[in-house]
Amino acid sequence: MAEYTATKNRSLIAATVAAVGASICCVGPFVLLMLGVGGAWIGNLTALEPYRPIFIGSVLVFLGLAFRTLYLVPEVCEPGKPCANPVTRRNQRIIFWIVTVILAALIAFPWYGPALLG
Repeated sequence: MAEYTATKNRSLIAATVAAVGASICCVGPFVLLMLGVGGAWIGNLTALEPYRPIFIGSVLVFLGLAFRTLYLVPEVCEPGKPCANPVTRRNQRIIFWIVTVILAALIAFPWYGPALLG
């Protein structure tokens, strides 16, 4: 059962990494500007923009895998194991939805980011 929990965690971690990759071209310069870092080289940080759809697709795939694991696949667990505790499953679902909201905010940044800057 430890590998079952590890699979859920890997899906969320992979989705987070993919979302950071998808938003680095837009969020990166914004964060640097907020920290007071400037210069002409900041324009080079948009080099990952062509790969953004690939990163967004991987975010959706990994979030889908995590959703499937948490909601659609019945969990088989021995009594006395941490996975048998319903509080553990509830906490995993809460963490899943918190991560999903954060990732959605990162992915949508190019649409609401200009309003924050201007």
